[in-house]
Amino acid sequence: MTDPVAEAARTVAHRLAPHHGPSLITDVEVALHEHETQERKPDQYLDPVSLASLIVSAAALGWTVYQDLRKRTTKPPAGMIVRTVRAELRHGRVLTPEEDEILSITVQETITAVGEDED
Repeated sequence: MTDPVAEAARTVAHRLAPHHGPSLITDVEVALHEHETQERKPDQYLDPVSLASLIVSAAALGWTVYQDLRKRTTKPPAGMIVRTVRAELRHGRVLTPEEDEILSITVQETITAVGEDED
């Protein structure tokens, strides 16, 4: 199975590149590499500093939330995953409408990457 985090992050980068510039694709690749080489700590998801790291953080957290919810239900609702990711990444600050849209797109692409695309 391919890595759903990487697949979702790359798909989101390609979808958003026309609006944010082609360097977003490269930035996401760099953020994915950094994500894969770091020790996994919960605090990694709390302060994304760039669009690329936001995408990778949202994809990674979306995958984790999906796996956790999957233990309780066969097909976790995408809305529940988005709300959980939003709450975790917000951490006391207000997300911009653009950040919120990116989270939704990223979670949907993460679900799609594991073959569970549902609204």
